[in-house]
Amino acid sequence: MRPSTVAAAVLIALGAAVPAHAAEGLPAPQGGLFLTVSGADDTWIRGVLLRCAPEPAGHHPQAAQACAAIEAAAGDFDALPDDPHACTKEFDPVTVSAKGTYGGRAISWHKTYPNACTMDADTGYVFRF
Repeated sequence: MRPSTVAAAVLIALGAAVPAHAAEGLPAPQGGLFLTVSGADDTWIRGVLLRCAPEPAGHHPQAAQACAAIEAAAGDFDALPDDPHACTKEFDPVTVSAKGTYGGRAISWHKTYPNACTMDADTGYVFRF
């Protein structure tokens, strides 16, 4: 028997050893959003997972407020409620992104701001992590 034939036979035998109903007990994958904030030229990056349904969860430190903001914008990250406050005109760009699912639809969004203060003023709680 060739080695590839033996390997295939072993894999088939191992697959048969796992009952078909074993996968049924696993929870369904949950949707959510992976949010990132990165500095100019990707000198630093941070990210969190945010889940809003059935209730706010994930590693976002202000998950409830972030989910409320996304809900108020109906999942449109260009329409997030802002938190206007004074910012300097310092140029130190940051890029934010949101990828995943929200309300059953795919989200893939990103935007670059001139600095972290203007990002915070425009996006409120969503990218405060």
